[in-house]
Amino acid sequence: MQTQLLEKLSPSDAQIILECLPERIKIAFINHATEIQYPVEAVLEMAIVSFLDTEALSFVDCKPGRGQ
Repeated sequence: MQTQLLEKLSPSDAQIILECLPERIKIAFINHATEIQYPVEAVLEMAIVSFLDTEALSFVDCKPGRGQ
């Protein structure tokens, strides 16, 4: 099976990540995504990217260490 590299999280990858999180964090991500009307995978991506690089808008823009 060949793996395809994406520059964003897929909905199925987001579900896998959500299932690994504590229930209250999972619910918080889902609620926030609903509130801002974004797909939950976009909200997860934004959370990870903002941790790695506070100046990045997406994984494409992410340069870890730059935003600190």
